[in-house]
Amino acid sequence: MAEESDLERTEPASPKRLEQAREEGDVPRSRELSTCTVLLAAGGSLWAMGDGLIRQLNHALIDGLSMERTLAYDPALLFSHIGKNLLDVMLAFAPIAALLVIVALGSPLLIGGWLFSAKALQPNFSRMNPVSGLGNMISARAGVELIKAIFKTVLVGGVAWTVIMSQKNAIFGLPLESLRQGSAHVGHMMGVCFLAIVGALVLIAAIDAPYQMWHYANKLKMTHQEVVQESKEANGNPQIKAKIRAQQREMARRRMMAEIPTADVVVTNPTHFAVALKYTEGGMRAPKVVAKGADAVAAKIRELAAEHRVPLLEAPPLARALYKHTDLGDEIPEILYAAVAEVLAYVFQLRSFRERGGQKPAEPSDLQVPPEMDPNNQAGASV
Repeated sequence: MAEESDLERTEPASPKRLEQAREEGDVPRSRELSTCTVLLAAGGSLWAMGDGLIRQLNHALIDGLSMERTLAYDPALLFSHIGKNLLDVMLAFAPIAALLVIVALGSPLLIGGWLFSAKALQPNFSRMNPVSGLGNMISARAGVELIKAIFKTVLVGGVAWTVIMSQKNAIFGLPLESLRQGSAHVGHMMGVCFLAIVGALVLIAAIDAPYQMWHYANKLKMTHQEVVQESKEANGNPQIKAKIRAQQREMARRRMMAEIPTADVVVTNPTHFAVALKYTEGGMRAPKVVAKGADAVAAKIRELAAEHRVPLLEAPPLARALYKHTDLGDEIPEILYAAVAEVLAYVFQLRSFRERGGQKPAEPSDLQVPPEMDPNNQAGASV
């Protein structure tokens, strides 16, 4: 059951999946919406500019049929006359044609947007597979397209029949009208019929466009495993990344522990924190933190320090301040210079005592650590 649920496409398409589909030329499209917008533009433009168009065409027709006698004997003049008439007709239709071109180019912006994909132009011989073609013919999508075609035929046919029947008496009365009046009346009836049919297509487009969006989103849905795999490819395998981070932390810890034998002193809290400091006169501007840790790591630092005879100094406020406000390799904050200077003076005296003997130096006490540097003063607790 778990394997079956993994194969179910329940997850919405990721941005990467959508971008890949777009690169392959696969975007949502509604032919009904594009057809409807173009026909609406054509009908509206004919309705708005019909009178002017008829006058221009009428003028072109009269001019084309009215020829001087000399045109019949001069082919050059005849072709020039015909060309002028054709140009007049083209200019008459130019505004409508320009509007239709603009609408045809802009209609893809309503759903899917403009797209040019070179992959879509590449030959795909799998589309020539008769088995796949037969499967597409009996698929659910083919059934939906069949139902849509039947619905469109019935709806458009019904609207056309209704409009024609409503104009029946006017049609029968056309022979009684003058040529000019009858021509205008026919144009008006054709315009009404055209716009009524296109209006029916608006209903079809209003249904088809959301369906195409839903079908596209449903087609690109992903399984849970695909989402996980894509995340791994994009961000890396989280398990591998966790192992790498763990290895990096372990390597950093080993490098830190390797620095402890070279430290000058380890300041402790005495058990919760441990910070190892190192200072080379002339080679460093200020003492640096070479190791730091809390709890178990602090215990390991103390153990290594004792093993390599690195002095341990209990100074809880200073240890807390150094642990809180420094990172590995950092110089100590300037505000702690005085306290650390006392610690290093003690360390150098202790080193001299071990080498030459004499009076053992006393451990510094009551080191002056500014209250704002001690986390305990900020948290109001004691560690």
